[in-house]
Amino acid sequence: MCQMPSKMNPKKASTGPQVENVEEEEEKETDEMSVLELPELVLECILERLPPSGLFNMASVSSSLRKRCVSDYLWERHMKQKWGRVIGPAAHREWKRFIAARRDCGVPKQGKQKGIMKLLNILPFSWFKSKPDNIEKQRISQCADSIMSWYLALETGKFLFPAQVYNREYGHVGFMLSCYDAQLSYDSQTDTFQARYPPHGRGEVTVESGITWDRLRGLPVDTSPHDLHVSDCFSNLQPGDHIEIQWRRNKDFPYGWWYGIVGHLDSCDGSEIHCHCIDSEKVIIEFNQYTPGSRWRHTMVDRRNHREEGNEEDGFYGGIRKLHSQAEIDTWKRLWSSQVLE
Repeated sequence: MCQMPSKMNPKKASTGPQVENVEEEEEKETDEMSVLELPELVLECILERLPPSGLFNMASVSSSLRKRCVSDYLWERHMKQKWGRVIGPAAHREWKRFIAARRDCGVPKQGKQKGIMKLLNILPFSWFKSKPDNIEKQRISQCADSIMSWYLALETGKFLFPAQVYNREYGHVGFMLSCYDAQLSYDSQTDTFQARYPPHGRGEVTVESGITWDRLRGLPVDTSPHDLHVSDCFSNLQPGDHIEIQWRRNKDFPYGWWYGIVGHLDSCDGSEIHCHCIDSEKVIIEFNQYTPGSRWRHTMVDRRNHREEGNEEDGFYGGIRKLHSQAEIDTWKRLWSSQVLE
């Protein structure tokens, strides 16, 4: 920026050598300037705008930058942006257990690499401007309890986290408009997930690959898929409410969450003025994805005596979640089958 074309500097002929020397010294000083000499606010703004790969590379430049680049403050935004919708409290507890079991695996011993060190070696090559040496890897690996290390574990697919999958075994008509618990791992090459579903009884674990982001959600309640969810909405359920209800094929199966709508009792004419369904001890749940007359079209549950209801032929119904979020309702509508189910 200091140089000027000769035709714009008429005095250059007489003072050229001196100007050139000054310019060379200024350029040398500029080349030697460190990024750490930038004002604090400027440096912070630069780091905030770096992608995860950029932050990771910057962490291997110097000890000062490493301390900044691995901070939870910078990585929290990246975690929320990419993983916030599918990661919940249950996944965080699982991560805490994951790192607690590997506290002694931060530095490789006898040529073996464990814990976070494995994650550093299998990151996408595009993350590295120049691969950090083993010393820098060891220093970064010491931040095993950081949000950065959690992000890396998710990104590499080495950390399986609990979440739920809509319409499991995609294309299987028996799971349309349902959502099931699974252990998920991420494939950064395809930007999809692999799910491992809990076994049904003594059966084998079912594995599904190629699951896209729009079929995932974080666990909505802190209830095991094998336990009855204790509902707190029965007293105010009324016709037209959108709900999810637990259902399982038999006692050995885990529960899945199935979408339904609260309907009117047979004794009700369906009018808003004369409807007294909310005063009844029974609640009708309709599954309108099934054709009228189907055995799966509707079920009745007890409003006041909350427990699992059903039989070996029709399956067992458990707890209910009332949907208050329009986003959740819209997701179920988007997944609605194009064909009426039998």
